[in-house]
Amino acid sequence: MQENPGSKVLLNARRIVVKVGSSLVTNEGRGLDAQAIGQWCQQLAVLVKGGHEVIMVSSGAIAEGMKRLGWVTRPKAIHELQAAAAVGQMGLVQVYESQLRENGVGSAQVLLTHADLADRERYLNARSTLLSLLQFGVVPVINENDTVVNDEIKFGDNDTLGALVANLVDADALVILTDQKGLYTADPRKDPAARFVHEAKAGDPALEAMAGGAGSSIGKGGMITKILAAKRAAGSGASTVIAWGREPNALIRLSQGEAIGTLLVAQTAKTQARKQWIADHLQLRGAVTVDAGAAAKVRDEGKSLLPIGMTGVQGEFSRGDVIAIRDAEGTEVARGLANYSSAEARLICRKPSAEFEKLLGYTGEAEMIHRTNLVLTG
Repeated sequence: MQENPGSKVLLNARRIVVKVGSSLVTNEGRGLDAQAIGQWCQQLAVLVKGGHEVIMVSSGAIAEGMKRLGWVTRPKAIHELQAAAAVGQMGLVQVYESQLRENGVGSAQVLLTHADLADRERYLNARSTLLSLLQFGVVPVINENDTVVNDEIKFGDNDTLGALVANLVDADALVILTDQKGLYTADPRKDPAARFVHEAKAGDPALEAMAGGAGSSIGKGGMITKILAAKRAAGSGASTVIAWGREPNALIRLSQGEAIGTLLVAQTAKTQARKQWIADHLQLRGAVTVDAGAAAKVRDEGKSLLPIGMTGVQGEFSRGDVIAIRDAEGTEVARGLANYSSAEARLICRKPSAEFEKLLGYTGEAEMIHRTNLVLTG
């Protein structure tokens, strides 16, 4: 176990996902803590204006709904949880929108389920939307779509959702704000000998042994969900910080390289992790053949694949499937995630992007495979 308070992994983090839990957002269930949310939004605005791209994953809809409905204890019936989420979401998004606007930053509400990120096409759609929002300087505020799902409410948690979003957008870092200072070797409320863990490797099995169960009757997560979320985020190369949500200017100080909370360092570089995932862990669904010019741009210049450079389409595949890029001799040059289905690809083959709307009925991405979703194999 490493303990190196001087680590500055977040200093150069450009894209950051911040997750804040129900107990903090709702002040232990007493209703939305507008002052605390305002402080986080002020920090988010500073990061955005400083050139960072930031996504907020916020719990609190069900807890706020419980407050508005006058419920003291969290219900167990799914339809009651869904009702609470629907009621509470109104207040939650209103507070974030008003607080971010007061700090000169735009906001957007995005409701996701784990199923959205498991389906390849919906995964790409969500990714494209979030990256566009970040490009516009908007802070997406994400919550799980508890109103329409069942098993996510029963088994899901926003720590996991935060990690999935970090993977989705290729984030450099995940910051989990909680009601604890960070990770201890044991529960400090029960063991006076517990030591604070300043830094460790994400995915270290010893971390899971240290983490206890859920510590709040309002939220569902505990330290174990945060440890597992850090492990998941590390799979795409994002390091995780677990820190106290009431720490003054924690997000700003972390972005400046200050050591706050527990840092769980990803052992795989972000780009390497994503490329390895595409290259080794997904089955090919089809292929496109390209001309010599397109092959050279992809292979030698690191460019995206444009449909105008495609000469043929093989197989049947959907948007989001992994397909191969082959040269005129049939040699695989690269592979990546398709932005268009095979049927659509056949329509736009050898065509410039200006004609896509006429051919497809809508205007999509200019690329058949964007360079960030592409790995060289030949």
